[in-house]
Amino acid sequence: MKNRIHFAVYTFLLGMTLLFTACQSEFEELPEDNQQQTLEANSSTAVLIERTATNDGSFDNIVDQASCLAIQFPYEVNVNGEIIIIESREDLQEIENIFDASDIDDDFLELVFPITITTAAYAEIVINSKEALRELAADCIEDGKDDDIECIDFVYPLTLFTFDRTLQQTSRVTVENDRQLRFFFKELGEDELASFSFPISLKLYDGTVIEVNSNEQLARLIEEANDACDEDDDNDYNDDDFTQERLNEYLVECPWLVHEMVRDQVNQTDQYFEYLMNFTEDGKVVVKDRVGNNLVGTWTTRVSDNNRVLLKLEFDVLVDFNLEWFVYEIGEGTIKLFSEGGNKIIMKRFCDAPNPGETLRNILKECAWVIKKVKNQGEEIERLLGYEFNFHAEGYVTLSNGVNVSEGEWEVTTNNEGVLVLAIAMGAEPAVNFEWPVRDLMNERLKFEVEDIGYELILQRVCEDNAGDGDVMDIRELMKDGPWSVASFVKSNIDEAELFSLYSFSFEAEHVMGMTLGDTGNTEAGLWRVLRNSEGKLKVYLNGGENEPLHELTDDWDFYSADAGRIELRSESDANGQISILVFERI
Repeated sequence: MKNRIHFAVYTFLLGMTLLFTACQSEFEELPEDNQQQTLEANSSTAVLIERTATNDGSFDNIVDQASCLAIQFPYEVNVNGEIIIIESREDLQEIENIFDASDIDDDFLELVFPITITTAAYAEIVINSKEALRELAADCIEDGKDDDIECIDFVYPLTLFTFDRTLQQTSRVTVENDRQLRFFFKELGEDELASFSFPISLKLYDGTVIEVNSNEQLARLIEEANDACDEDDDNDYNDDDFTQERLNEYLVECPWLVHEMVRDQVNQTDQYFEYLMNFTEDGKVVVKDRVGNNLVGTWTTRVSDNNRVLLKLEFDVLVDFNLEWFVYEIGEGTIKLFSEGGNKIIMKRFCDAPNPGETLRNILKECAWVIKKVKNQGEEIERLLGYEFNFHAEGYVTLSNGVNVSEGEWEVTTNNEGVLVLAIAMGAEPAVNFEWPVRDLMNERLKFEVEDIGYELILQRVCEDNAGDGDVMDIRELMKDGPWSVASFVKSNIDEAELFSLYSFSFEAEHVMGMTLGDTGNTEAGLWRVLRNSEGKLKVYLNGGENEPLHELTDDWDFYSADAGRIELRSESDANGQISILVFERI
């Protein structure tokens, strides 16, 4: 009787083993509910496990541009002329930081060979040249179309058992990482079976940990996670993984300031800098320009066929924003948008949205403001070039050329049309008495304008007299070491230096320019300034007053060059593009 029972049990186990083998023989077929918890090396579930445990080389694509290869640490790279030692994944961020320092630069990166790479199957190969690396990289399948499954990972350690065909346990193995797990299944013989010690845990791309208790659950979970995220198998090293849902939530959390804008390869940052974008959950986006005007549009997001998140903006007025933008990066407080054809928007999160009027009041009081241009009824008032406004508390304002000071009152308010204006009342200087409507509100430059009647005021911010700018200070010290004569004054391609042949010039404290006629003649007081403007250019403001020929020197000159005894300044005419040249030589 016992023999019959033993024979029956053996027959049952053998039958189940054969049934299991038959069910597992089809590639990519998911296990059925009644299958055993053992696996064959070539079963569909085992293949899914190997794909999940494949070595992912996409994390260093910024260096090798190959998702199926990973360079072993440490190694050296030349990034824009700077040698960096890469000793960990974290060090790769330093490369990205150098590239991101200027998004317009033509960046370059060169590996220092030899290097050792690890393949997707964990083979190690020494590479001695760029050509050899490119040859290997050419075999990689990019854009997430390779066999590597990256959106889910095993949580280690794992315990596995091996069995022979009679289901007798032959070994117990503990694996600590993907490499060991992949090798375990690769080395599993044709006559061997394997089984996990369930339950085991896996972690999804979003950090969710899921416990599974069977091969069936394991296979289904891996299959479902296969295309659940952007595997980053491309060379867009900046497109940090995120979901459409995360982007949607991030956009509506706070307003966003436009930090950089390029459209059709033309840099439009000056035009749109610090425009404030408010995204709302109902699909509207309200953009507030620098003077407080609201421009309304719509926004939508979608996921492309290759799992890229796209943001579509549509406006009636802001046509430069009208594109479906590829969301290239979500960083801490930053979103970068790109589109083909040289289009880019970089936005900075700004949770404390400003009131334009309060913003203008604050920045006016923070620093001095130098007049770059003032026009009344279409006529430019050149005698005020370089004069300095100081806006004080309690509505008190001064205007000075370093010698004379005018006093008045100021207020930020709105006019009858609801437009934000800077109202200045200064009886001693009627050219600035006006309600100046704000047209361009930037931290470093302010523009006020009524175009219809030819009124315009442009102010340049100067904090602490640019004392922290080494270039500005060097030029000032050189100019103070005079006196100087005009060696060349080219205007309309004619050198008119003879106009100033009898004059000597000294650049003195408090921005006073001394202009002396002859050895013993009268000295007239003009104005001079050296500063760096909102575009980062070094400028030399000269104001020779209203008398000829000294008035001809009045301009906001570009600093061109200097040595111990010579200073060259240049200015481009707005009207015809001609270049004027002014050269001082030390006497």
